[in-house]
Amino acid sequence: MSSSGELAELLRVWRERLAPQMANMPARSTRRTAGLRREELAVLANVSVDYIVRLEQGRSSAPSVQVCVAIARALQLSDTEQEHLFRLAGHATGGGRIGRMVPASIRRLVERDSKRPVAVFDAMWNLLLWNPMWAALMGDPYSSREADRNLLWLHFAGDSDCHLHGPVSADALDASLVGDLRRSAGRYSDDPQLLQLVARLNETSVQFQEIWARHEINEHGPTIKRVVHSEVGTLDVDCDILTTQRHDLRIMMCTAEPDSESASKLALLGAIGTQKMMVGSR
Repeated sequence: MSSSGELAELLRVWRERLAPQMANMPARSTRRTAGLRREELAVLANVSVDYIVRLEQGRSSAPSVQVCVAIARALQLSDTEQEHLFRLAGHATGGGRIGRMVPASIRRLVERDSKRPVAVFDAMWNLLLWNPMWAALMGDPYSSREADRNLLWLHFAGDSDCHLHGPVSADALDASLVGDLRRSAGRYSDDPQLLQLVARLNETSVQFQEIWARHEINEHGPTIKRVVHSEVGTLDVDCDILTTQRHDLRIMMCTAEPDSESASKLALLGAIGTQKMMVGSR
């Protein structure tokens, strides 16, 4: 069986084994299948129904990394199943390529944290997974192209209201971001997405180009993020970063100083800003 045929069959099996109530979907009495409908999976993964149909019919065999992460989350796949999904979709790790699979334990961490913004990035700072608070604070990632959902792209070439500034200086923060990417480029020298990102940034940002040419190796650590939000105004949040050992993922968690104005605004966003947001990745 071809990879596209196996992927199509597996998606149907995984979808039909997941009961609606397990995915927090209403279980109606008149159902042709005990599992999820295609329409329900499309809603959970934030993709079109037509795309799910094409995947299950083998007419589309190369879903993006973000779509794979979204489908794995929606279908509640185990880590072993996720690895198989990524392999069939052409995103197998090894050979100098960045791992982009989000383990089930990390998924649960993001989904269950409803009080603070949390997001998961890969080793080149592509956004893979986020919770509703992240979307409420930083803006809905689905409003951007997949290729633009990258921390360095948003920082050096983006048009966001979110502004990063470090505890020392803006130059030091810029150097830490570029140096971190340079370190990943050394570890994952054959990753095509990383090479494309570096090329795009070099073409778009003179600032990035100048720092990249220094060949400095660095690690991007905790920062202060200043967010100018359209509804609640300006917030300053501390962004702590955890790194997973096996998959080399970066988990960013944002908090505000207790009893501060920013903490009050973050709490307000928790009350009003997440109503239209879903935990997402695509």
